[in-house]
Order: sequence, then C-alpha cells, then structure tokens
Amino acid sequence: MVSPSSIAGTDTDIVGERPFQLLLLINVLPPLGTALLSPVLGSLVEPLGASTANVGLLMSAFTAPAIFVIPIAGVISDRYGRRPVLIFGLLWFGLTGTAIAFVSTFEAALALRLLQGVGFAALTPIIITSLGDLYAGSREATAQGLRFTGSGLSQTVFPLAAGVLVGFAWQYPFLLYAVAFPVAAVVYVAFEEPMDSTSDDAGGDFREQFAGLRTLVAHRRAWTMVVARGSANLAWFGFLTYNSILVADVLGGTPAQAGLLAALASLTYALAASQAGRVADRFDDRLHPLLVLNASMGGGLAIAFLAPSLPVAAVGVVFMGVGFGLVLSIYRSVVTTLAPPEFRGGLVSLSEGSGRAAATVTPILMGGAIAVAAPHLGFADAVRAVGIGTGLLGAGTGVVCLLAMSAAPPIRVDD
Repeated sequence: MVSPSSIAGTDTDIVGERPFQLLLLINVLPPLGTALLSPVLGSLVEPLGASTANVGLLMSAFTAPAIFVIPIAGVISDRYGRRPVLIFGLLWFGLTGTAIAFVSTFEAALALRLLQGVGFAALTPIIITSLGDLYAGSREATAQGLRFTGSGLSQTVFPLAAGVLVGFAWQYPFLLYAVAFPVAAVVYVAFEEPMDSTSDDAGGDFREQFAGLRTLVAHRRAWTMVVARGSANLAWFGFLTYNSILVADVLGGTPAQAGLLAALASLTYALAASQAGRVADRFDDRLHPLLVLNASMGGGLAIAFLAPSLPVAAVGVVFMGVGFGLVLSIYRSVVTTLAPPEFRGGLVSLSEGSGRAAATVTPILMGGAIAVAAPHLGFADAVRAVGIGTGLLGAGTGVVCLLAMSAAPPIRVDD
C-alpha cells in the first residue's frame, strides 16, 4: 500500500502537525510571484505597451526589492517573531499583486511588482526559518523538501490556470493573487509563534544584531552557502523568464504549451524535493550529491534551450527540475544548521536575498546578451546560446562554492 512514508521517508509524520500544515498553506503564495507570469509574459506585451525586450523587467521588478528587504525582514523576525512578519507579507503580497489587474500601463505594473516584492521578502525566508525553528536533522531536511514540493505543486496548478485565463483577458491571471487574503485570515487565527523563546535573549539593538550576523557570514562555510544558494536561481529564472519566448518564438508553440512546460518543470522539482530527507539520510556528507544535482540542473536547462522540439525541451526541463528541487531543498537545510536561533532568520534571509539578487539580474543580463548576440546569430540562435550559457554558469558557480565550503573549517559561534 502506498503511504506518505513510503514515498518520502519516515519523517513525513510532520505532515500531520498543525504548525507544518499552516506553513505549507502560507507557502502556496510566494512561488506565484514569478511562476504565475512565466506562461503569460508574452501576452502582456501589447496590452501594457511593453516590448519583448523589456517585458522581462516584470520579473526583475518583483525580485529586486527582496535583495534589500529580506535581510531586514529576517532580523525583525529574529527579534519580534515570525508570525507578525508572515501576516504582513501575505496581506501586502495579495494586495499589490491583485492591483495589477486594474492598471493599464507598463510603468504602473512595474511599480506594483516592486511593491509586491516587498511582500515576498516577508514570506519565503521566514517560512524556511520557521521550519528550522521547529525541526532538526533529517526531519528538518524532510520539512524543507516537502515545503519545496508544495511550492512545485503550487507552480504546477496556477501557471496552468494562468495560461488559460490569459486567453480571456490579460488581467484575469493577476486576480489569482487574491488567494492571499483568506490565507492571511487563517494564519491570524490559528498560527502559533514557532520561534524558540530563548532567541529573545539575543540582546542589544539592531546594530549589534547586524554585527553578529556579519561576523557569522564572514566564515567561509556561511558565505559560500549564501552564494551557492543564489547561483541555483540563475538556471530556474533563466527558464521562467524565457520559457514563453523559447516556446513561441523559437519552437513555434503556444502560450498554453508554455504553461504546460512551466507546469512540468514545477511538478518535476516538486516530486524531487520530496526526496530531500532521504538524500540527506543516505549520504554521510552532502557534497557529492549536490555536485551531481548541480550538473543535472545546469545541463537540463542547456538541453531545453538546445532542443529542436518541445518533447526534447521537456526532457531537459525534467533534468533541470530534478536538480533544482533537490539542490535548493538541501541548500536550505544546510543554511539553517549553520546559525544559532538568534541569527537563524538573518542568515536564512541573506541566503534567500542572494537568490533574489540572482533572480533579479538574470532576466536583465539574459535580455542584454540576447540583444547583443541577435544581430550576429539571429534571434532564435541568440536565445538558445544565452539560455545554455545561463545554465552552465549557474551550475558551475554552485560547484565552485561547494568545493570551497568542503575545504573550510567548521563554524564556531563564539569566533
């Protein structure tokens, strides 16, 4: 008989615990900040007065604020608790995302995406930190993996709905962000603060809090993981941003097919992430599986952009999804173990901020590189070449960081 434990391991009993269930419920929203737009970006060009060259800024505008806001949100959550930050994030994310359906210019949409990114900064990093508060060891790795599985399932269902809804009106996909409001109500009523009360003893003001975090990040094991965490987003956001353009302008497909490809990527990484606890249990050190998974992630994206047809691109997307789902789940599990509770939110937020930075610059750099290469290679070949290079760069950076981390001494909190 098939059971959750037979699929994802014995630690899946955490699925029955209310705090974990509520964190999974909150986690439905943040992935939609980018995944919801992936299959519909091309359809927004004409109604918003954008162009194929600058429409990718709707991705960057969402991810840019988080680079600066995430570390602040993490420190606030370390001092005042996770719950109030999460409730604010849900309400702001839903309000600013839904409002995009009621604007008519590209500039207004960009402004609202910037504001929505502030809401995101108060969600995913705090969810990840809360799981580190609640669990340890393989249970924590399983929790991070199952959370990421939930993200993948969310990114499977909603992009499909967005791909259909945009056929009726370009505004309709943005109304899906209103799901945040009932989720915020449930969290307000039922969610209990997961932060250990001992973390209130950190003492000092915000300046001292930041100083302690800075000392922690100076350790090679910490900063290499922060950079490695960011590098994984190069491949994923390279795919999300240019998925619809790859399918429509290079492979001759439709927005609905782009939605299916995005859904396949999300479903694949969701299933892969559910195995994070088992992978963590099976290997004594996490270096070797992470090296292989980085290769799968970067190589898969390269295959997708090199593909002559949609079925071949789908194969590449599967390899990318497997690598991305497991790499990010294990990275996050490692990061939460590197810091004591009073600095955990800050370190997790820095690593997630690194991911936001990569997500922000990826569409901009890819767009610039395509613009430079297109006159020499032609548009289709330029998209292919830049997509392949993005995958290899993301995987290569991760591998270098992992090798540097493996040669570093353990962190001592009192250093």
